[in-house]
Amino acid sequence: MNSLLLQLKKRRLALGLKQNDMLLRAGIARQQYQRLEARGNPRLDTLELVAQGLQSELMLIPNEKLSAVRAVLESTTTDDAASEPSNLADNPWQGLLGDTE
Repeated sequence: MNSLLLQLKKRRLALGLKQNDMLLRAGIARQQYQRLEARGNPRLDTLELVAQGLQSELMLIPNEKLSAVRAVLESTTTDDAASEPSNLADNPWQGLLGDTE
């Protein structure tokens, strides 16, 4: 369970979110979310809400496929950073006149 709780915290931090932000994103009060990250034992429906709030999906991965899934995730993370298109927040006029740049 600690691995899952650590993954939730890492994902939240990667998105630049605070525990307070989970109220708007998942409907979970800061105190409840803080307890979940600290010592957890969430119900499945709570985990699903948190995953949605963290723009993630819950899934069961068979042990024999775990290393392959990790390898794919690690390779796409480094590839995505290099080829990530510019964010609309960086350029709000992007594509407004039909240009692609």
